[in-house]
Amino acid sequence: MLCSALALVASCGWGAGAGEPGGRLPGAPTGVTAEAGSATSVHVMWNAVAGAERYEVYRGRVKVTEVAGPARMVDVTRLRPSTGYVFTVRARDAEGRLGPSSREVRATTPAAVAADRSAPTRPERVTGRAAGGRVVQLSWSAARDDRGVASYDVYQGDTKIHSVGGGQRAAVVTGLRPGTRYSFTVRARDAADNLSPAGPAVRLTTPGTDDGRATAPTGLRASSHRADGAYYIDLVWTPPRTDGLVTEYQIHLDGRAATSLVFGGKAPRDRAEYSFYAGQEAGVTHRVRLRAKLPDGTWGGFSAERTVTTGGRR
Repeated sequence: MLCSALALVASCGWGAGAGEPGGRLPGAPTGVTAEAGSATSVHVMWNAVAGAERYEVYRGRVKVTEVAGPARMVDVTRLRPSTGYVFTVRARDAEGRLGPSSREVRATTPAAVAADRSAPTRPERVTGRAAGGRVVQLSWSAARDDRGVASYDVYQGDTKIHSVGGGQRAAVVTGLRPGTRYSFTVRARDAADNLSPAGPAVRLTTPGTDDGRATAPTGLRASSHRADGAYYIDLVWTPPRTDGLVTEYQIHLDGRAATSLVFGGKAPRDRAEYSFYAGQEAGVTHRVRLRAKLPDGTWGGFSAERTVTTGGRR
């Protein structure tokens, strides 16, 4: 998912980028922005680069962090209050080749406040509207804090997707799916990193329709094997291509949800596998399909349905 602050016209989603594995070097990330999140942190965002497997974030000439290719944002922490910083981002492809640096962006952390344990009030009057099948606009009223609000964090469901400066009251979220229901909240943060409760949730449905084919797992194959006196169904598939990492799937057996699968650690991007218990009786035929929980918190389309018989030949 992509998002940008209205005031800065900044973005954190798909963008133009050159480079393919095995071809040219990855291009320089575009749309890079930096916004102080507190007295000791800065939120850095950028557009995607084609062929990038990882991104490296630099403070000056020092690499401070590295994130996986699906990520488009990171909070750089352990900074000094009242200090100006310069950040750049570089993309690295699957062959380990490092592309050129993005343009430099600057951010200054606010002054630290000693012994500040009071969180800001929650942002109120949070509103939003769909500006198309893939875009929504959000706005909110200012939160209150005894020392001042340093930034606002925007969440989609439970996931932080964006951060804007304390003087901003709006954001644009893009890269959404048509005909899909979303929930957004906003939280205020002060210079001491105290975080407010979430403001009222804004629930929006983007216009249009989405048949789900673009977000469905592909190449599903199903077979069975016997182990310890029972039969198991073995699935192999290709995860959908999305603008974030897919870590959760729902498996339907004979037309009903049967089990959920959550990948721990590094989720597969090119080939996924899973086996689950199917009973002790041979010769039972099942219908199986699955769908992915997308990075935006919604369910994607179902894969093609496959038929598998316990004890049947692979």
